[in-house]
Amino acid sequence: MQLFANLYARVLTWAANPRALYYLCGLSFVEAFIFPVMPEVMLAPMMLARRARSFFYANMSLLFSLLGALVGYALGHWAYEAIRPLFSANVQAVIASWVATLQQDMQQHWLTMLGALTLAALQPVIPMKLVTWAAGIVGVPIGPFLACIAVGRGKRVWLLALLVRWFGDRAERLLQQNIERVGWVALGLLAALALWLLLR
Repeated sequence: MQLFANLYARVLTWAANPRALYYLCGLSFVEAFIFPVMPEVMLAPMMLARRARSFFYANMSLLFSLLGALVGYALGHWAYEAIRPLFSANVQAVIASWVATLQQDMQQHWLTMLGALTLAALQPVIPMKLVTWAAGIVGVPIGPFLACIAVGRGKRVWLLALLVRWFGDRAERLLQQNIERVGWVALGLLAALALWLLLR
């Protein structure tokens, strides 16, 4: 089943669209608080199509990710209490325990907490929206929160831009040859993480 190859072909079509930059900005924005698709799926083909503008695209994606992160933070901070009754009592208890533990860790190990937040924004396995909502629920101060997201997500998009500038054609061939494998591995890791969070 060529699920990810078809998706990749569609994204390549979007990337060639004259309004591709607007799509990238919109995707980067909504991915930070609700949408499940990472902006890199749009960002990489755009960079490969116009390598000289790779860092411009990276910076635009980062800017709109930060704006979306503010929305996710606000939703975590203010909207969580409104939707909490929708969860089962067991899930509410797990979340309450998790929040209390993180708040205690944040007070006792401030620098470690900031490092963990930066790493969470850097890696692609934990969705960005979980990070932004969680920071809002826990009450991470807004300044350090934005700084950590900027460093973590910035490293991701700048590294992608650097790789495209260095290995453009080769990177595109590798991605096309392995897109199904990469897609299913990423989906499997995400499912394993969700299962672990539910069962712990």
